[in-house]
Amino acid sequence: MTSEPVFSDEDRGVLERVAERVVELRLETAAILTIEGMRPMSVLTGTAMLFFEPIVQMLFRLPDYRRFAVLVERRDALEALTQMIETRAGARERARESASKRGA
Repeated sequence: MTSEPVFSDEDRGVLERVAERVVELRLETAAILTIEGMRPMSVLTGTAMLFFEPIVQMLFRLPDYRRFAVLVERRDALEALTQMIETRAGARERARESASKRGA
């Protein structure tokens, strides 16, 4: 019996914003490969993100960055993020195909 991972509304919001941005930039393949590659070292990755926080806080809103760094340490969060990216990328492709069929 597999249960749905439990995320707070804020955690789910961060994951959804990251997934949306990845798909918007068309980086879903690179992002999924990176997520799968870092999964065994997720705790180390989260710690490294916190270490580099002062450098990257110019690019991200600080609360989201910290929350994402903590989420990266959770394997269920990485799986949820991967699924969100795949879902959004699939929806984008279906919309593109539908638009091209209507235009043809």
